[in-house]
Amino acid sequence: MVTVLDTTPRHPEKAQRPDTPVLRKPDWIRVKAPGSAEYAETRRIVREHGLKTVCEEAACPNIGECWTKRHATLMIMGDTCTRACAFCNVKTGLPAALDAEEPAHVADTVAKLGLGHVVITSVDRDDLDDGGAAHFAAVVTAIRARTPKTTIEILTPDFLRKPGALERVVASKPDVFNHNLETVPSHYLRIRPGARYFHSLRLLQRVKELDRDIFTKSGIIVGLGETREEVLQVMDDLRSADVDFLTMGQYLQPTRKHAEVKAFVTPDEFKAYERIALAKGFLLVSASPLTRSSYHADADFARLKAARLAQMR
Repeated sequence: MVTVLDTTPRHPEKAQRPDTPVLRKPDWIRVKAPGSAEYAETRRIVREHGLKTVCEEAACPNIGECWTKRHATLMIMGDTCTRACAFCNVKTGLPAALDAEEPAHVADTVAKLGLGHVVITSVDRDDLDDGGAAHFAAVVTAIRARTPKTTIEILTPDFLRKPGALERVVASKPDVFNHNLETVPSHYLRIRPGARYFHSLRLLQRVKELDRDIFTKSGIIVGLGETREEVLQVMDDLRSADVDFLTMGQYLQPTRKHAEVKAFVTPDEFKAYERIALAKGFLLVSASPLTRSSYHADADFARLKAARLAQMR
């Protein structure tokens, strides 16, 4: 039997770009390589159901820690994205058709992993009329039916130019609706060219208008050349959209074809950002070099609920 290797570039749109410089990572970025028995078991369960995870596809540095705790972030609608963001390691190109059995497979995986809180994300699917909104809603519904006590956090695309898509997802009533701004508005053309900053802000604001009970969440990565003033303005914009939870992490360059790291933000600088964001009124802020959207999401959800209760007293 002859094995045919797939030689298609993971990021064909970046293949002809000149290599960007790679800065040496500081000590506070270093993580242990995954290898525990629990990590292997998590991987086995995910593979058994034919699912993808953003942990692997986006080369998350926290995969060893999270998978040891069985906290895998499941990525639905395939492994190929229709966008070509300069920071992202997810494969780009023309995606395959949706798998009608995927909602059931996701629900079974959540049950086998014993997850009390699950994060579901996806690739962008600009090729679909609704951007995959109905599929997202079906996944939430399937999890609710299989494990009713599991709380559900979704990290969605922007559903740009997909009328009615957001409303369909919100109607499925996830516990947390996350959509990341990713960077400051001045960087969108270079870093997130397929998206629109103010559309993403409006998306988050609209979630609250549709359902006040759903927690909203957004995140940015820093180290791409943004200024402190720009970061603080993003915080103000998110608070104007009534976003509850802000995450901030260090951008790490996946390959030499991706956007370069302009600076490594120190842990002390992240702490300062966290203090400022909390003062601006976020219910919860997670800011550190290794923070990612779903990092410690289960514990953070408990903190979110506690913060809301405290605010209501």
